[in-house]
Amino acid sequence: MYLFASSISYHILHAGVSPLEKIARTALVYAALILVLRFVGRRTLAQLNPFDLVVLLLLSNVVQNAIIGPDNSVVGGVIGAFTLVGLNEIVVRVARRHSRLNDILAGRRSELISGGKINERGLRSTGLNEGELTEFVHADSLDDIERMTLLPGGKIDVHKKGPAEAATRADLARVSEQLAALQVAVAALSKN
Repeated sequence: MYLFASSISYHILHAGVSPLEKIARTALVYAALILVLRFVGRRTLAQLNPFDLVVLLLLSNVVQNAIIGPDNSVVGGVIGAFTLVGLNEIVVRVARRHSRLNDILAGRRSELISGGKINERGLRSTGLNEGELTEFVHADSLDDIERMTLLPGGKIDVHKKGPAEAATRADLARVSEQLAALQVAVAALSKN
């Protein structure tokens, strides 16, 4: 019984690779996946179609052996998990502090519709098409959309067209009075 228990504990706790190798493998795969998702994944993050879902599901299985190597121990799995979470936390914090790095890692906004017109360049750069945009806003057409932007995290920001309001003479007079009052206030502050 003792031999059986010690054999089980050995296989559970004994890492098949060194902790340093485990950390290095995890970090390399993490970096590779960040690059892959950065350059081809924005559409995937915005709206999953069945093909994208299959790729994402298989992606974890494909990189699993690259991370764990010949190690199936609990200790190895815990080292890999802590490395992934810790590395991600470091990358997120550093990217928050350095906007240039954040732009490189997360990307920038992509205007999909601007001024009520579809931005073909924005669609091409994101890999989306007009049908997917229409599907996203749950409408028959995009005629009611003033602006649509794909944000770096994959969310889509939509602004619908609002009713145009004509300014009356009274509106213009009121704005003119407010500007005059602001000018007087600024002049008074400048003297003090």
